Parts: sequence; C-alpha cells; structure tokens
Amino acid sequence: MNEIVIFITSGSEEEAKKLARVLVEEKLAACVNILSGVESLYWWKGKIESSKEWMLVVKTQGKMVNKVVKRVKEIHSYEVPEVIALPIVEGNKDYLQWISDTLALRKRKGDL
Repeated sequence: MNEIVIFITSGSEEEAKKLARVLVEEKLAACVNILSGVESLYWWKGKIESSKEWMLVVKTQGKMVNKVVKRVKEIHSYEVPEVIALPIVEGNKDYLQWISDTLALRKRKGDL
C-alpha cells in the first residue's frame, strides 16, 4: 500500500481552495478536504504566535510527496509552508484502490 495523507495549512480560505484545486487538477492528489476553523499555536522567529488557518487533507501516493512539496512551495504564501506526509496504515480497500486508480490516470495521460 503506497497511499498517504498529506496535511497542509493555509492562512486563508481562498488560498486553501487554490492549493486544493491545483493539486487535484494537476493529478498530484486524488482528493483534498478543506477544513476551516483550525487554530494553530506555534513558535515563529523566537515568539509564540497564534493564527486561524485552513487545513488541507490531501489523499495521494508516496511517490507524489516531492512533487506536492515543490508545487505547494511555488504557490503558497507562507515562507515555510507546512507539508507533512503520513502513511495510511489501513482503510477501506475500495477507497485506497480509487486513490491509486485516479492517480494512475495521470501516468496514462502523459501528465508526468
């Protein structure tokens, strides 16, 4: 099983929607959920900061991580965007197969 979940945070709803659309349109992700109302508390430049953010939950494959990171860094407004990949250990086999099948279309269409 090569499917993964990537978490990405964004500082605005508009940016979150743009990031999600780019990742899905470019077949870097099979699906992206956008969660609003995330409150983040973090260290930044020597101070504790707090921000309202939007969380993207990206369903993709491990082989796409570097491409996702590169693309997010190209269009994200943050100096250091959060892009964290986690393996999917188990799940609905049909759904995991759908992720694989969706991203396989990318290769067949010559989008790589």
